[in-house]
Amino acid sequence: MIDVVGIDNEKVTAWFAEHAGDVTPPLEFLLVAGGRSNLTYKVLDAEGRSWVLRRPPTGHVLPTAHDMSREHRIISALEPTPVPVPLTVGLCQDDSVNGAPFYVMEYLDGHVLRDAATASSVFTDEQRRRAGEALVDVLADLHAVDVDAVGLGDLSRKEGYIARQLKRWYGQFESSTAETGRNVPAVDEVHALLSSRIPEQGPPAIVHGDYRLDNTMFDDEGNVLGVLDWEICTLGDPLADVGLLMVYWAEPDDENMPLGVAPTATPGFPTRAELRARYAERTGRDVSELDFYISFGYWKLACILEGVYTRYAGGSGGGDTGGFEGFATQVSVLAEAARTAAVDL
Repeated sequence: MIDVVGIDNEKVTAWFAEHAGDVTPPLEFLLVAGGRSNLTYKVLDAEGRSWVLRRPPTGHVLPTAHDMSREHRIISALEPTPVPVPLTVGLCQDDSVNGAPFYVMEYLDGHVLRDAATASSVFTDEQRRRAGEALVDVLADLHAVDVDAVGLGDLSRKEGYIARQLKRWYGQFESSTAETGRNVPAVDEVHALLSSRIPEQGPPAIVHGDYRLDNTMFDDEGNVLGVLDWEICTLGDPLADVGLLMVYWAEPDDENMPLGVAPTATPGFPTRAELRARYAERTGRDVSELDFYISFGYWKLACILEGVYTRYAGGSGGGDTGGFEGFATQVSVLAEAARTAAVDL
């Protein structure tokens, strides 16, 4: 057996044999590149069967973060809805098995469009447009889910979402910077500005929290096979998902790319304006104050990346360790973008 960071091969294999149905050891665990928060592994058995295993980072876990049981619960609850998600296999909350909780779900065989090269090679212009439109349609379906009917009505408070999010992420930002001694004044300034101008929340919904192109998997035609990475999902204001999608959705003439990659700048993808209009038409929600949520999206992403930077700087990130030093600069860039977007609020 080959040792893999974050996996106790012998004990996890025994868990699979008991909980995952037909399993033929030995198992192979492959850490999926690209993940910078919870760790994701592809699991293969001797017969070629595949699963996906998710667990928290191997160290430096912030309070309330990386709750495997919560993520497993959300995906399981969404299985009977129009929102495409992987089928869950099981949840292990016994730390003696692998040092931390983990859950297992089915492996989806599709395309994750993480960069422009992949988007260009996998899809035609027409399929890229289909993928962008499908992404918005699935988001509309998610925001239409009856949370009480699927058993998620007690997942969190339904009202006051933005105020709660501002408090949560600012607290985690302060916790992170206290460890590194870093000072990012724009994050503090935008926090104060957004806190003073919170729009009235409309009907509450399930909020994914990090909804973007590369947190979904597509089939060969550009349809969404599954929505992934539910670790910060909660209940609240669905326009926060739309605002963050606009932050991630780069266009060809944009100067600032939030994560340094821009698959959506490839020809064929809809524009931000087209996505915004499609969402409004599909849901009937008022998007006139979307600029607030765009500013909030930049600011929240800055806070998240500060936490990721702190983990990696402390040697506890796991997963893809490449280029984390650049996150320190990127946090400042995102905070400045949040301030610019908030100027006319």
